[in-house]
Amino acid sequence: MISLGLMALLGILTSVEAIKSSVNTNFATLGSNSFNIRNEGNLDGDNGRENAEPNPPITYRQAESFKEKYDFPGIISISYMPVQATRVKAGDKETNPNVSVLAVDENYISIAGYEIDENKGRWFTKGELESASRSVVLGNDVAEKLFGEKVDPLGKGLTVSNQSFRIIGVLKSKGSSIMSSDNIIFIPVTTSRSIFPGSESSTFVITVGVNGVDDLEPAIGTATGLMRQVRKLDVREKEDFAIMKSDSVIAIVIGIVSNIAIGVIFIGIVTLIGAAIGLMNIMLVQVNERTREIGINMAIGAKQQTIRRQFLTESIIICLVGGILGIILGIIVGNIVAGIFNVTFFIPWGWVLGGIILCFVTGIAAGYYPAVKASKLDPIEALRYE
Repeated sequence: MISLGLMALLGILTSVEAIKSSVNTNFATLGSNSFNIRNEGNLDGDNGRENAEPNPPITYRQAESFKEKYDFPGIISISYMPVQATRVKAGDKETNPNVSVLAVDENYISIAGYEIDENKGRWFTKGELESASRSVVLGNDVAEKLFGEKVDPLGKGLTVSNQSFRIIGVLKSKGSSIMSSDNIIFIPVTTSRSIFPGSESSTFVITVGVNGVDDLEPAIGTATGLMRQVRKLDVREKEDFAIMKSDSVIAIVIGIVSNIAIGVIFIGIVTLIGAAIGLMNIMLVQVNERTREIGINMAIGAKQQTIRRQFLTESIIICLVGGILGIILGIIVGNIVAGIFNVTFFIPWGWVLGGIILCFVTGIAAGYYPAVKASKLDPIEALRYE
């Protein structure tokens, strides 16, 4: 029971900690000196009414206007997702229909934490943006699925949603993460607007990168004022856009995962309480079955303290042996679950130590009453017990 309880507890906590580590690693490449301006659903007013109207989309003209007028030192990029999941074809090979397409400008790579793989092309130029070139940059996963490791994809053609493009670059892999950062392709935002219908109704994301963390708050203040002008908001109107820092995204994701961990801890503690009650019953049965043995020990000089220590030690050892087995199984199960999300092997040493301490405490709690009961037996009655 203790092994199963700790296996479930450590298994889920291991997978949770591995995912949290992956999220931190994945977002670390974005840096702490950037923020996004995006359209977000709005719970109207302080009452948070669910029937509030959503914010209007950020249009391409508004995004371009912001980019032209923003005078705070930094880099500004415009992007949006014309196709969330599609199939990409190159020759006789094609991907699964789960590749994301992101339309970006020439500054995006400088802010988003991507890098061009060594000797594998380049990023978009400003001229390609202005001419709406049908160029494409591939994420590492897409390039491997279509061309493998031996074929050079540069200059080759492919189709995205029945639209043809020429490959000019391949991005360096960001590694295993739950964010699928490599299963993506990038096209110029101007090209996307001309070939994919519905671009005018899409909402664009403005990403701003500043020189340092100390410049972040002043940059956000300047961006807020300028965006209000671009959106033509009256001084009495609330912002109909959201500004989100990179570390805020991390905090939101980690907060959600941490809440899951809290729930798991509660369930695990309840399970261990049940295991402690079960172990206490087993120890009480042991006291009854070993009554004559206890009487013999008392007759040859064993003190009450010695009897208590004997039963407490047995209870603690049972808990620790079961707990260690549960911890080992929990780490294995947790990493199997984490592996489904492409997260590398992870051992939560803090939770392992906490699990051992919890087993020790559980052993004391489960064995204390049986130990006291055994130590208070009458030696003569215990010797006569059959």
